[in-house]
Amino acid sequence: HSSGGLYPFAIIYGILPLLFTVNKHKPWIEASYHGVITENMDTVLLDPPLVALDKDAPVPYAGEICAFKINGDDAPFEAVVLNRTSGEGVLRASSPVDCENQKEYTFIIQAYDCGADPSGANWKKSHKAIVHIQVDDVNEFSPIFRESLYKASITEGKIYDSILQVEAWDQDCSPQYSQICNYEIVTAGTPFAIDRNGNIRNTERLSYDKQQSYKIMVTAFDCGQKRAKEDVVVHIEVKPVCKPGWQGWNKRVDYEPGTGSKQLFPKMHLETCGGPLSGVKAMVELQTNHIGKGCDRETYSEKSLQKLCGAASGSTDLLPAPSPSTNWTAALLTDSGRDSDLIYRFDGRQAANVPDHVVPQNLTDQFTIATWMKHGPSPGLRAEKETLLCSSDKTEMNRHHYSLYVHNCRLVFLLRRDFTQLDTFRPAEFHWKLEQICDKEWHYYVINVEFPAVTLFVDGVTYEPYLVTDDWPIHASKIDTQLTVGACWQGQSTPRFTQYFRGSLSGLTIRPGRIETQKVISCLQACKEGLDINSLESLAKDIKSVLVVEGEDVDSINMAMTKVSYINSRQFPTPGLRRLHITTTVQCFGEDTCLSIPDIKAVVMVLPPSEPRITIAGSNRLVRPASDLRGPLGVAPFKELHITSTVMKGDGFGGREPGVMEVMHNLDYCDVLVIGEELNPDRESLEIHHSALLGKHLDATNSTSGISIYGVDSMAHYEQALRQVRYRNWRPANLSERRFRLTCSELNGRYTSNEFNLEVSVLHHSAPVEHANHMAVQSQYMRPIHHPLMMHSLNSHMSGSAPPAATVVIVVCIAALVVIVVIGVYRIHATHQEGSREDEDEVKDAEEEWDNSALTITVNPMEVTLKDALGDEVRQEEHEEEEEEEEEELVGGVTSAESENSDEEEDDDEGREAAKERKQKGKLGWDSSSITY
Repeated sequence: HSSGGLYPFAIIYGILPLLFTVNKHKPWIEASYHGVITENMDTVLLDPPLVALDKDAPVPYAGEICAFKINGDDAPFEAVVLNRTSGEGVLRASSPVDCENQKEYTFIIQAYDCGADPSGANWKKSHKAIVHIQVDDVNEFSPIFRESLYKASITEGKIYDSILQVEAWDQDCSPQYSQICNYEIVTAGTPFAIDRNGNIRNTERLSYDKQQSYKIMVTAFDCGQKRAKEDVVVHIEVKPVCKPGWQGWNKRVDYEPGTGSKQLFPKMHLETCGGPLSGVKAMVELQTNHIGKGCDRETYSEKSLQKLCGAASGSTDLLPAPSPSTNWTAALLTDSGRDSDLIYRFDGRQAANVPDHVVPQNLTDQFTIATWMKHGPSPGLRAEKETLLCSSDKTEMNRHHYSLYVHNCRLVFLLRRDFTQLDTFRPAEFHWKLEQICDKEWHYYVINVEFPAVTLFVDGVTYEPYLVTDDWPIHASKIDTQLTVGACWQGQSTPRFTQYFRGSLSGLTIRPGRIETQKVISCLQACKEGLDINSLESLAKDIKSVLVVEGEDVDSINMAMTKVSYINSRQFPTPGLRRLHITTTVQCFGEDTCLSIPDIKAVVMVLPPSEPRITIAGSNRLVRPASDLRGPLGVAPFKELHITSTVMKGDGFGGREPGVMEVMHNLDYCDVLVIGEELNPDRESLEIHHSALLGKHLDATNSTSGISIYGVDSMAHYEQALRQVRYRNWRPANLSERRFRLTCSELNGRYTSNEFNLEVSVLHHSAPVEHANHMAVQSQYMRPIHHPLMMHSLNSHMSGSAPPAATVVIVVCIAALVVIVVIGVYRIHATHQEGSREDEDEVKDAEEEWDNSALTITVNPMEVTLKDALGDEVRQEEHEEEEEEEEEELVGGVTSAESENSDEEEDDDEGREAAKERKQKGKLGWDSSSITY
């Protein structure tokens, strides 16, 4: 019995140690969980599902899961074990979850086993797992409008893109339910529409007379198509049209040249439709980019303009008008306008080599380069250099001594000094980066060099180089240099042009030894037309292309705008349209959007000026003895010259009768051209003394082709200067006549005079005889005298009726006596002449020419001494003597007119060549050689 009772006890005693040591492992769960819960619901959908595992399974208690615990007091969630053996659990909300309060939660969860026995002792917990819960929104809220009432006003007759904007919002937390996706006008039959952004617009033009206001109801929908609880009221008021803007102005204003300043808008006023204004700003712009070089400027030649503006003399025009003496520009493309503005256009294929005799040989450390340029962006990704001016080696090498070029819209001036001047690094390249270089507009560029400093002026504004690079000086060599315009000359290997320029140039000049002043530069590029308000003391007096008028009240603005004037100070402006553009901005009190004033576009029509007719008048023939030509002063061919100018005034309308009126204006050059053979400097000259130009804006150049007087000055000053032009010939033996042609110009050839032809005929002495005439008077009275008026009187007598027979006989007798006396006087005078063998030959030549000449117009050598004593009676006798001479010529069968014809026949071959030259018109080009004074 003892053995039977001990057996169960022994079994229990053997199992007990196992029961107390089985819970060896911790539960296991996933490292993280993601869950979704819909607001106002309690079930959480977890991914992955909530399951805990324990390696102690299937041991009771130790292998079972008893709990899931959440770390975080504020997390409104709880975890519940659904099956202890499988470890399944569920996560659910412990209290209502609201997306609007919190959209997501993050917390820690752990799993616990049941311990080693039913009491739960020796339990173990798993590692910590992160749980992230997102709260799904429910469309529980309706849209709400931010305003309870919306108001707006519009002007009748206009279609608005947006009259006003209504706005609603939604309290839901998600984008799907919180955004407003649509607005809708509830009121039916209204002329309005609304877009999804809440902008209300009118669908038709509204009339104030038809309906003054509209009341419409608008609702909103969120993206879940939930409609607003309450619709909103929108009041739209229709205002009658007021048409704010400038009134009382004309679209076209005609400007008559020479009328000075003309008001453009004398009756203009601003209509603001009664709106409260705090300020008005009006900008008036005169657009003249299509006129000349950006506006109406003087179109005189560069030399004349520089003289007019007081520039230093000595400049060289590198792009003159083509002529026989300036033929290097003949092959270039010109783009001259109707105002005779000489413009050269370069398309990347043209260039010109400037002759060596034109190029300044020594620029010195001070010099000026000036030009007008219009240039646009260069084609291609990597633009090449575009050379305006370049001085490079003519042969053997490709060294650039100085050049001006454009590269990637940068203006670069290169200046390499000679090695002998300073043996060190020196500034060599000067760079400017400006918008004007590539804006396709005309600008005036002046480079003043005061080595080592270089300054650029563009339209009178100073610019310093942004980059200056140094280089070694050039070694001296015997290689000649070549100055080129429009490209650079490459003298090495195959001589050719490179780095062609693309753009337009005008007035390219270079002046050594001097730099230009700011005042002169401003004068050279000044516009002669613009806007002005000279009646307002607060504004500048000079003309401008843009005027800005500002004021706090409309009345002051209206007053100022009526004073805006157009002025063109040119006597002969460029005709055509000038566009006016007026923009106005208005500031209002307390309003974000203010009154809109329409822009104004008008035109100023500059009427064509009355074209002047410049007339040169005077004696067309001058007869002088050879001794006068040999004298130190020579003869003055244009001593009796007169220059006048007339215009046609009136057109027969409005009571104005057409007529001719004399006007005074300036001239800019007068050219005297030698017809026939050019002057031979060894024996003749055509010159003007320097004193004749003093006190005038004139200068002169001469050559074997003639003489040119230039500069902007009055016709009277040109008259005075031309009258002092002297022709000399110190060996006139073989010369019978010299022909000259004179033309004058205004505005660089825009208006030219008639071609005034003058012939200087030479009287040679008769050959000496063996006997002496004792009736001769002193030699000072023996000189033949010719006066142009005698030619006119001869012609007038010839055209008159024939005298009676008795009178003819008397006149013939007296004339014969006078001829005998004159011949005797000449022979005595020749006897007393002393000279070399050469002079005797000249006298023989003169005798032959004199004998062949039919010019027999002479006067009584006693006439000068007798005039004072005899008075009117002697004058009457002189008249009779002229008639006797006429009769003598008629008896001989040759008239003076026939004599002139015979001279023309003898010179027929020479005349053909001169006729070709008579066909050439326009301004002459002249060599830059100095004048002989």
